[in-house]
Amino acid sequence: MPRGQKSKLRAREKRRQARSEAQGLQGAQATAAEEEGPSTSSSPLCGGAKSQDEERPSTSQAPPTTNRSPRSPLDQKAILLVQFMLRKYNMRESITKADMLKYVIKKYKNHFSEILRRASDLMVLAFGIDVKEIDPIRQCYALVSKLNPRGDVRLTGEEIMPKTGLLMTVLCVIFMKGNCATEEEVWEVLNVMEIYAGRMHVMYGDPKKLLTQDLVQEKYLEYRQVADSDPPRYEFLWGPRAHSETSKMKILEFLAKIHNTVPSAFPSWYEEAMRDEEERARARLAALFRTSASVLGSALYRVNSSNSSRR
Repeated sequence: MPRGQKSKLRAREKRRQARSEAQGLQGAQATAAEEEGPSTSSSPLCGGAKSQDEERPSTSQAPPTTNRSPRSPLDQKAILLVQFMLRKYNMRESITKADMLKYVIKKYKNHFSEILRRASDLMVLAFGIDVKEIDPIRQCYALVSKLNPRGDVRLTGEEIMPKTGLLMTVLCVIFMKGNCATEEEVWEVLNVMEIYAGRMHVMYGDPKKLLTQDLVQEKYLEYRQVADSDPPRYEFLWGPRAHSETSKMKILEFLAKIHNTVPSAFPSWYEEAMRDEEERARARLAALFRTSASVLGSALYRVNSSNSSRR
């Protein structure tokens, strides 16, 4: 066969393989989107970070949109990487850069940092989990829950739940709305994620029950009637467990990560979060002093008792 014809056949075969791979990626992306939730490129909180005084109509019962913009190959790889990390975690296997490159990133290795960043954003949004490098030499990563007061690197299997990402979103809305958000304001944001009251969701089941009953019973949220509202309207606040397991600064970091920025980019919320951190520090210090005083008092009592018995 002439050399020129062979070159044309090879080029045609490469184009065919490229089309096949792109179609495969699109199929995988569609499946992952169903399982992992929305992309950060259309984050519901991007439009939610607006003035508290803006008047907006309720859209809690609006129909879902069908106009989805196609994701780039890097977004598709990020979704596949999320699935890969969760699978590795569930199998109790190490999550390493080498395995990411070999099994997921492949020919996009020059874009590893960007793909990992997008996958980390997805992990935060869908599950409320940070991806952290724990061994720079071996380049190993771990999954760390944002609702984790102990800061443990290792999670138990039960803690990786889709509801954590949804809860983080709701806590963020409550914080942005002055620490108390109406039910309409919460559903307005969730509608952007295609989560609707009274409509079953593939990840969250019955979202209204999850927010108004399950998470209330677990003390992550408080759900109460707005004072003097007729007909009755309802609002959400942070529950006691949310106050103990996370903080305004962590929630602001969550918002900043979605916007690909830093917490200080939101000055008023940042100041409030800093005040909250200072109050928490003072409370921890006071508790430490109380504990130290109690231990010292017990020690002195034992010393005095021992001296008395020798007389």
